[in-house]
Amino acid sequence: MIDAVLFDLDGTLADTAADLGAVLNRLRHEAGLASLPAEAIRPHVSKGVRGLLGIGFSLVPGNDRYAELHQRFLAFYGDSLCVATRLFDGIAELLDRLEAEGVKWGIVTNKPSRYTLPLAEALALTRRAACIVSGDSSPRPKPAPDPLWLASTLVGTPPERCLYVGDDLRDIHAARAAGMGAVAAAW
Repeated sequence: MIDAVLFDLDGTLADTAADLGAVLNRLRHEAGLASLPAEAIRPHVSKGVRGLLGIGFSLVPGNDRYAELHQRFLAFYGDSLCVATRLFDGIAELLDRLEAEGVKWGIVTNKPSRYTLPLAEALALTRRAACIVSGDSSPRPKPAPDPLWLASTLVGTPPERCLYVGDDLRDIHAARAAGMGAVAAAW
């Protein structure tokens, strides 16, 4: 029934919380604020920079300091993409099993390609994935269905024969809007 499995990246395939948290705490230190503990940061990783600046500085897009901190966050993150990032336990074995059974798999993330592609390469996923769709690969990011439809086309599998695995509500909404089955990763 399923010919392809598509995965979100941050918080689903890869545990990026330590690297993203380190960048957030670096910005907090520059502002004279104490570090946030990992357990406070982890639930916000799936919401990207927006979620992290929200927890770290109580900022949302449109606030005076948001754009500046957003750019600084991305600059720091670009320098430390895969220091502590690892695949979640069991993911490597799951990907091996999918491949052994002839099930194509790919990555669909809202992370911009300038970070997605080097991170996927560092995690040795690039040559294995049937597709890698980043946040800037389609006109609208998740929760819009566009990136999932693009991934479906790239893997050559109709959406109804794809399963999308993610860890955020927008992942589930995107899968449903795209006509795919959805599974929540509850790390």
